[in-house]
Amino acid sequence: MDLKNKTILITGASSGIGAAAALLCAAEGANLVLGARRQAELQRIAAQITENGGKAICLAGDVTDEAYAKALVDLSESHFGGLDGAFNNVGTVGDMVPLPAMTTENWHNVLATNLSSAFFCAKAQLPALLKRGGGSLVFTGTFVGFSNGGLPGMAAYAASKAGLIGLVQSLASDHAADGIRINAILPGGTKTALAGDDPATHDFIANLHPMKRMATPTEIAQAALFLLSDRASFVTGSALAVDGGMAVRLL
Repeated sequence: MDLKNKTILITGASSGIGAAAALLCAAEGANLVLGARRQAELQRIAAQITENGGKAICLAGDVTDEAYAKALVDLSESHFGGLDGAFNNVGTVGDMVPLPAMTTENWHNVLATNLSSAFFCAKAQLPALLKRGGGSLVFTGTFVGFSNGGLPGMAAYAASKAGLIGLVQSLASDHAADGIRINAILPGGTKTALAGDDPATHDFIANLHPMKRMATPTEIAQAALFLLSDRASFVTGSALAVDGGMAVRLL
């Protein structure tokens, strides 16, 4: 198993891509430390893993709080003896409105959730990986705001995720010689709570993709699993498109 006895931290693990990644990593033998805001949902995923013979603990909190990012790493070290990798998956779209109609509160909330939280997580996680002599960090980006992937009404989201790619590339350069690989995945439209439950909206999103469908959370999580594993041992600083061909359509 690719992650046997390795300790992996996953944020946004209560549902969607994060929950799917937790289940996949557990099936590959990882010890899981799960974080998200919704405690009941988070505990349900952890219980599902342990009931199937895996190892998972969880701590609810807000990733925009720097102390919470540190607490998750501390939990990894106190319970499992260290940290080998993390999938920093939390994100929000925010209000989809033209910029003149966007509130300052929305702008700050989206950047705090999508970009500042990544800074807090990396700041807490990197020292733990250095203690291990290496590891892997994976962040969830998006095609929006990357490779000409602009969409109307998503200025805050696009800006935050484009900034995330810059952060990933800079950190990858800083820590490549330390044996720490740092990458991002760029999902296309995925059937999670962020996509809502309106079939007409799903059809519109699906038709933006050359594959003419949306992804399942597990399909996106498989890419994160690859980057967390040693199968991606020579991959760092990448923004891996997992987007049903959107990158091709936008070239």
